[in-house]
Amino acid sequence: MTISQLILLLAVGLMAGFVGGALGLGGGIIIVPALIYILHFSQHEAQGTSLMVLLFPVGIFAVINYYKAGYIDWKLSLILMLGVVIGSYFGSKVSINIPDDILKKIFGIFIILVGLKMILGK
Repeated sequence: MTISQLILLLAVGLMAGFVGGALGLGGGIIIVPALIYILHFSQHEAQGTSLMVLLFPVGIFAVINYYKAGYIDWKLSLILMLGVVIGSYFGSKVSINIPDDILKKIFGIFIILVGLKMILGK
């Protein structure tokens, strides 16, 4: 790994961490596109690497801040966690069998649709 790659990875991580802590997102919106377009990862490599990065430290300090402010619903969080664990297992099983170019298009379309929904509302 070169020093420029190291600096880029740290910058992407800092940006993803900041955006994740501030807006509750980061992996799909920051890390995956950055790994693909800046560091030339394949879609599969970017998704797998992003998931690895987020496996444990996914916002631990942000969660502490939200907890202190009283913004965490523990019951709902635990139910969502169960769904995420099960869904991510099956989602990854499906994803690794989709060709890289098609997966990249699905990923992009999903981000556009979610963005439009959030901008346009109901």
